[in-house]
Amino acid sequence: MGLTAWAYPLAESLLAAPLPRRWAHSLGVAERARTLAPILGDDAELLEAAAVLHDIGYAPALVSTGFHPLDGARYLRTLSDADERVIRLVAHHSCAWMEAEARGLLNELEDGFPREHPELADALCFCDMNTTPDGTPTNPVDRVNEIAGRYGDDSLIGRFIRRAEPEILTASARVLTRLADAKKAAQPM
Repeated sequence: MGLTAWAYPLAESLLAAPLPRRWAHSLGVAERARTLAPILGDDAELLEAAAVLHDIGYAPALVSTGFHPLDGARYLRTLSDADERVIRLVAHHSCAWMEAEARGLLNELEDGFPREHPELADALCFCDMNTTPDGTPTNPVDRVNEIAGRYGDDSLIGRFIRRAEPEILTASARVLTRLADAKKAAQPM
């Protein structure tokens, strides 16, 4: 069974009924991931699987620490058929280390889950931060503003997302540059 054939039903079983909007977001993030296939090569399916699973830590049945990247990654690690690279991407998606630090969970995150290749981390951040809560395309500036507005600038999430904003924008720019370079390389001379 391929990674995506395993990941979609798992994410759906955890998110669709209790959190339909989060499920729509996850589907949109996975859709963005498919658009990055030209720059991912053999890792395209890996990214799509991580994209659809990235927010499973919000599932009520999985909440333990209240920090969804860690809760989701810990759950995935209990599954015998979970891919370790997918687990690491879920654990570290979208500058999670900054939020973990704010929550006092950085050591748990870093000690339990090594980071994945920076290009894949950038790609997952790009997909997440270019997708609205309803799963439609957006841009990272509007997405950061939406998150800060939803939680409030003075909340832990609001402060984290504003601190992460420069890295989110830089990661998105790196992905767009890679896509543009791939498109140029594919054009006939």
